[in-house]
Amino acid sequence: MPLYFLSQMIPAWLRTSQIDLKTIGFLGLVMLPYSFKYLWAPFLDRYVPPFLGRRRGWMMISQILMFISMIFLIMFDPQRHIKYIIYIGLIIGFFSATQDIVLDAYRRELLPDRELGLGNSFYANAYRISGFVPGSLGLILADHLSWSTSFIIISLFMFISIIHTVLIKEIDQGITPPETLKEAVIGPFRDFFVKDGTKTGVFILLFIFFYKFGDVMATALITPFYIDVGFSMTVIGTVAKIVGLWAMIIGGFSGGVIMYRLGINKSLWIFGIVQMITILGFAVLNEAGPVLWILGVVVGLEYLGVGLGSAGLVAFIAQKTNKNFTGTQLALLSSIFAIPKVFSGVLAGILIEGITKDDGIFYSILGQLDGIGYTNFFVVCAFLALPGMALLCKVAPWQEQIQEEI
Repeated sequence: MPLYFLSQMIPAWLRTSQIDLKTIGFLGLVMLPYSFKYLWAPFLDRYVPPFLGRRRGWMMISQILMFISMIFLIMFDPQRHIKYIIYIGLIIGFFSATQDIVLDAYRRELLPDRELGLGNSFYANAYRISGFVPGSLGLILADHLSWSTSFIIISLFMFISIIHTVLIKEIDQGITPPETLKEAVIGPFRDFFVKDGTKTGVFILLFIFFYKFGDVMATALITPFYIDVGFSMTVIGTVAKIVGLWAMIIGGFSGGVIMYRLGINKSLWIFGIVQMITILGFAVLNEAGPVLWILGVVVGLEYLGVGLGSAGLVAFIAQKTNKNFTGTQLALLSSIFAIPKVFSGVLAGILIEGITKDDGIFYSILGQLDGIGYTNFFVVCAFLALPGMALLCKVAPWQEQIQEEI
């Protein structure tokens, strides 16, 4: 929920307070902790708070500090204190990323390998649904109450997590935490490459990077694409976004069940093929124009593939971690998974529109390039899924039987 608090509720508050878009754009800096959470993950693996245990203790600390930081925002006026609001946003982002590290580690330590797919799909879908609290309820409240009151009400939802942290059990069976901070930093890297071998370890890293590369590219500029096709903002906000959200949720749950039945390896092959084929639906939509039912079908199928692929990749990443170093290894591997999202928008824009003399730094570096248009772009994105599929032969062969924990 704190992620959506930062990305949806705070920008709406600033915009209704007449803050210009360029200033609001700087709010993107508050997301930096999510990209660098591996830097302090070893600290969380190594040290144990004096209450509730290694995982639950850090959960409680991050949740309480998040709640305090979120409430603290009501003291500031966007017109006079925008700098401080961004600082507090960074603090919330830091504690939210810390909570992510601990929850990822706890989930891996809790679930046997056979249940990783289903468990991670529940987690991913709960993550998406939680966005309705600040992104929907929070904005509705702000229409009828003051922003300060709305922030207090939304922040109080953190107590659901705090109460649950008290109720759950600490997972420590057979888990040996690092004895020193040095071991917590070096151990995860050494363990990862020793367990699978350096060559296989490199293939795994490449696979994590490429498996959803075509998918990420295809959806990087998807809202501008809908506008360019000719759909209204109302249609985009209702049909495209709502259908897309629920398709991802259905895909996530379905993916979890499929992985529970077939195992992670075979599921990754099936999900990868679905992802690759559904990307081409956008090319069909571009050629058909603003036809509402085609939009619904294409978005539903594409985001079904997104949900399936995400569930599979998250489960695969979790399976490749050592329970003694879960926090650091999951933070590192999930950061690799996130890298394509950083540059996919720029690369997509260049491919679609090309580069002209008016494009400044891009023109000086790359020279003039002709764009390929939306239809050809989506075909290219489908082909960009092939490297990830090819790497499956090395990291998750269809026929290989993996000895899973029970």
